[in-house]
Amino acid sequence: MAKRLPSAPPILPGLTYVRPLGSGGFADVFLYEQDMPRRNVAVKVLPSDVSDADLLRMFNAEADVLAHLSAHPSIVTVYQAGVSAEGRPYIVMEYCPGSLSQRYRVERIPVAEALSIGVKMASALETAHRAGLVHRDVKPSNILVTSFGAPVLADFGISSSLARNQADEILAMSVPWSAPEVITEKTSGTVASEVWGLGATVYSLLAGHSPFERREKGQNTREQLRRRIAHASYPPLGRADVPASLQDVLATAMNRDPARRYPGALSFGEALRSVQSELGMPQTPLEVAVDEWAAPTASVDFADAGLRGPARPWVPQETTRKAPSRRGVAAFARDEDTDISGSVPSAPRKWPWIVGAAVVVAVAAIAGALGALFGSGGL
Repeated sequence: MAKRLPSAPPILPGLTYVRPLGSGGFADVFLYEQDMPRRNVAVKVLPSDVSDADLLRMFNAEADVLAHLSAHPSIVTVYQAGVSAEGRPYIVMEYCPGSLSQRYRVERIPVAEALSIGVKMASALETAHRAGLVHRDVKPSNILVTSFGAPVLADFGISSSLARNQADEILAMSVPWSAPEVITEKTSGTVASEVWGLGATVYSLLAGHSPFERREKGQNTREQLRRRIAHASYPPLGRADVPASLQDVLATAMNRDPARRYPGALSFGEALRSVQSELGMPQTPLEVAVDEWAAPTASVDFADAGLRGPARPWVPQETTRKAPSRRGVAAFARDEDTDISGSVPSAPRKWPWIVGAAVVVAVAAIAGALGALFGSGGL
């Protein structure tokens, strides 16, 4: 199948296009510079000819899921979302200059770093699960690296609700990191399949390839990988610096039977922390949101396929009304009742000065008349 050509970057209010960042199956990502506050941002945009309700639904869900979760330190931050003037939905996100997409294939990632990444991703997934959401596409390329070197989970485009009836759910998967029950289409995503996906991801970081990938050319077609995963038996890592305890943790996370895996991302993260302790490494914090925070707003509507947000850039309107001549902080005060400086003077008015001058003239005239009267001895 021919790869879709990237679309042109849209003109967006308050953002200046810089360069393309990447193109996926149904969306393009561009680098923009935000005018205020000044910073680089990544903008994910649907193609200009998008008309598929499922794509719009997935796009809306990603924006809403990130709005629920992006305060987490290990989940990419979303800043805003909207619709461009030409009708293209977009999401403005934190710009992350790196990812784990190819690094694990060309570099031997240290055990300490792989463990730390695994714990942080477990924290992110546990927080999503507590909010009733499932990512459904955990893999190395969906772990981005921020400007400060911190890994963050991204691409919630095919996320879903844990409570939703998934009988008619669109099945979308990245085969090398998908659990056997997803491969065989028994489910489109559960907590147990997320544990598998994270286990397969940590395995990949350490092995330099996905768990069931073979070195021989022509042995890693989609169908061949599906068959191996469906009959999965944990393939031990061939690294001397990987302790047996970590092999056991990964084997448990990637057990073919979902019931025999760790019951959740939190327990998987704790197991990874135990290995850190065994190796004399500092334990990576498990940052999990409290239940009161996990679902602070209305639940995500995964059926919403409408265009939301402003449909065109904001354009300043001309007016014939003369602007007030205020300066500094006082210029932000409203005429009616806002007072942010303690006492904001009103615009000067002419009539009090006219009346005052008239009174002064009248008093002076009376005083002059009285003086003349007294001076002439009239009384």
